[in-house]
Amino acid sequence: MFDNSFEKNFANDFVLFRILFFIVFFLVLCVITAVIVKSLITWHKNNNSPRLIVDAEIVTKRISVSHNGHANETHVSHTWYYVTFQVESGDRMELSVSGQEYGMLAEGDRGRLTFQGTRYLGFERSY
Repeated sequence: MFDNSFEKNFANDFVLFRILFFIVFFLVLCVITAVIVKSLITWHKNNNSPRLIVDAEIVTKRISVSHNGHANETHVSHTWYYVTFQVESGDRMELSVSGQEYGMLAEGDRGRLTFQGTRYLGFERSY
């Protein structure tokens, strides 16, 4: 026959599992909530920022790629494109652009940059 210690250990382990499961679930929920809140704050700030058009030069471009592999051999990747602009005052700002825009822009290009907060709206090259 089984003694009571096995049942007590199993019950204690199950309670510990439930506590740890709740803690991990709560932490994941907090991270997801924080990401959503941060995105909404950025979106709100950008919407309330004035649309600005300034003379600027493209000083550098970069790409950031993330790869996610799964056990079933499916791989997912995502590419982000960034361009750094320098305005007349010497200040620089890095803005996220689409892949199509990224391909059309070259380092050293000068023109009129249109942006709103941290949101890239366009670049019109001057000739």
